[in-house]
Amino acid sequence: MKIEIWSDFVCPFCYVGKRRLEEALEKFQLSVDVEFKSFELDPDAEVHVDMNVYEMLSKKYGTSNEQAKTMTKGIKEHGKQAGIKFDFDNSIPTNTFDAHRLAKLAALKGLDYKLTENLLKAHFVDGRHIGDKQTLLSISVNTGLDIEEVKEVLDGTRFTNEVRFDENEARQIGVKGVPFFVINRKYAISGAQPAEVFESTLKKVWEEERDTPPFQPVTGDSDMMCNDDGCDVAKEEK
Repeated sequence: MKIEIWSDFVCPFCYVGKRRLEEALEKFQLSVDVEFKSFELDPDAEVHVDMNVYEMLSKKYGTSNEQAKTMTKGIKEHGKQAGIKFDFDNSIPTNTFDAHRLAKLAALKGLDYKLTENLLKAHFVDGRHIGDKQTLLSISVNTGLDIEEVKEVLDGTRFTNEVRFDENEARQIGVKGVPFFVINRKYAISGAQPAEVFESTLKKVWEEERDTPPFQPVTGDSDMMCNDDGCDVAKEEK
């Protein structure tokens, strides 16, 4: 079973959705391949922003800072239920493009899941600046990535095409927001749905995989083939 997840590191619901998927997966003894896909909520965001989260929300929705703080209370409660201690007071708005490029490097090393978790925690819980290159370097190395490879990525343009490919693919399949989960390229779950939604979908996919053979046989001449014993050319000589 393969699960593709379009998400961004500054998306609180992506963090909650990840936790809820994990909760659902714990109930299934399944072989699951999880692949994180790049999605930037604001591709034009500056790396260094002179506003905090509440000021940005206030500007976006035309509210006061106090009203903006109230808007985050519901997210905090969802986070609490998922075991996440959101700290919006210290979260630093930033651009996530470099973080996504590093996630592609991590994927080559089998560390993308771990790096994704570390970046989400760094932003939402620890109040770290995940757009800052030195911060990204520290998080990446602590995740297990090679320091020289990380520097090469941060100092260049490597994995730019891979990130853009994910984002273009998201547009092609109609992804309007994140998190967005695609299971076996057949079922899609939009948003941080309750764990029960993930559970029912995973069960459905599991039942389909269990009951459906990997290939449907097609009638034909099965004699003309080779196997571990070689090719049965004797039949061709008759």
